[in-house]
Amino acid sequence: MQVRKSINNLRREYKLNKLSEETVQKNPFKQFDKWFGDVLKSGLIEPNAMVLATSDAKGNPSARVVLLKGLTKTGFKFFTNYSSRKGKLLTENSAVSLLFFWAELERQVRIEGRIKKLSRTESQKYFNTRPLQSRLAAWSSEQSEMIPSRDHLETRFQIIKRQFKGKKIPAPTDWGGYILEPGYFEFWQGRENRLHDRICFKKTNKGWNIFRLAP
Repeated sequence: MQVRKSINNLRREYKLNKLSEETVQKNPFKQFDKWFGDVLKSGLIEPNAMVLATSDAKGNPSARVVLLKGLTKTGFKFFTNYSSRKGKLLTENSAVSLLFFWAELERQVRIEGRIKKLSRTESQKYFNTRPLQSRLAAWSSEQSEMIPSRDHLETRFQIIKRQFKGKKIPAPTDWGGYILEPGYFEFWQGRENRLHDRICFKKTNKGWNIFRLAP
């Protein structure tokens, strides 16, 4: 009961910054670059962590944290196991959303769009940049599958390690990248009295429509 009472009493006033239609960049990717630059300067742990929300063909939702591993003029890239639960859901329904939350800066960014697979060549190129242990782990883990124990996973890792000793490690065939191409952005800046700034971008045939939402 005390825990529930404590949750109810949690409060924080947001005062660090503001965001307006006049100061926001006219292209949402440029605005994201600006804010992400602030995040990198702040020294936050895992600044590229983002919540990836998906749903199946019936609309049942699922969410998890993944890491942003690439940003282009058209989208946001991340990598995972295609046979994992998230990979299967992305196959069923390509409509997804991302959420970046940087509490220390009192900011969050919501992004909605469609997902596409990256080419095998691009996935392999990124895979080659991963630390050796991460490459071995990609082969060792049958992501989202039931396993009997932690020992099973550790044993499989050691088997894979011996198997690839002294060899070049290719990316597993069921592992690779995705790019989310946005049609919607929302930049949220915490403000006093819960009167937060919410500046949004919606993609149209003529570019980006910019508007404000009530907090």
